Amino acid sequence: MDENVAEYIRRTVLKIPRDEIKMMLQKWGFLSEAQLQTLNFYQIKDNISQEVVHLCEENSADIKQAAVLDIIYNHIYQDKRIWSVYQMKKSGEELEYFDITDFKKKFKRRIRSALKNVTITFKEYKDNAIWIRVAWGTPQKKPNQYKPTYVVYHSQTPYVFISASVLKSNMPLLCQALIVASNYHDIREMELRSHSLNSLKDIVFKRYSQNFQTYTTKPLQGGNVEPENADIRIVQENRSEKERIYRVNQEVFGSGPQPKLEFAQYRLETMFKSDPKMDVLDKKEPFRCLVKFSSPHLLESLKSLAPAGMADAPLSPLLTCIPHKARNYFKIREKKGLFPESFVSP
Repeated sequence: MDENVAEYIRRTVLKIPRDEIKMMLQKWGFLSEAQLQTLNFYQIKDNISQEVVHLCEENSADIKQAAVLDIIYNHIYQDKRIWSVYQMKKSGEELEYFDITDFKKKFKRRIRSALKNVTITFKEYKDNAIWIRVAWGTPQKKPNQYKPTYVVYHSQTPYVFISASVLKSNMPLLCQALIVASNYHDIREMELRSHSLNSLKDIVFKRYSQNFQTYTTKPLQGGNVEPENADIRIVQENRSEKERIYRVNQEVFGSGPQPKLEFAQYRLETMFKSDPKMDVLDKKEPFRCLVKFSSPHLLESLKSLAPAGMADAPLSPLLTCIPHKARNYFKIREKKGLFPESFVSP
């Protein structure tokens, strides 16, 4: 076995928490159950990694097998990476039969026609997700296995999730390979990014529903003890206002957990409105600015503003439309007023 492959397997094992090494090696399936039984998983990780490398040498592992183990690790710990969403488009609405073998063949052929030094590895999962790992090289250098690009494509959907690649110059080639392999004709970044791959999927696959049409009033729990000498009318008004805010917040955000986004960026464009007689502006040009919001969990933070008394209810659609606007990226064509141009979550 090549020493570079051995070192890569060793480092991959070292990344895995010790109590999960056996489970991941079983998912990998490269080592037999008998070989796994010989491993002592209670010793220090460095010794475990050396024993795993020795067993892989017995099986003559190559970089493709090592790359599969890396995909398994990243599939389980997908939140360690930053994911960007790309949307592909077709000229027509016709649906075609998806052939995974044909997809792999076209994808590899397109990339290798432009770059020979590249390692491409695929792994399929039960939710129709195809995980692709691409380690890039140059015409003079072998692929760098420690800085690959990860791609998650759900067959027969126009959405692709791509991890940030160190070599941005390779993105055009990767995008060309994706549209050729999946029979689309155009691909664009939705400018929607997050560490949470599942949250991005919830948004673009519409598994997250922001608005609820029906609502049943629920009694407020706790915090309703009023002073004995409080005016009954004030108490009733406060209680009614809290219930109204709760109801409106539920109608806007729903009762379920929000997709985890960390950053939203708006490019705003609006016209000044003033008395024509004042003639404040000689030219009627729009006012433009960039507004950024950040939070460890942006949508949950927005949801908590009204109940905390920090904003009026309901919140402005400018803030509550993020998931809807994001998954309808190609349809944003507003010509006036305030509108979000991009949504990002690094």
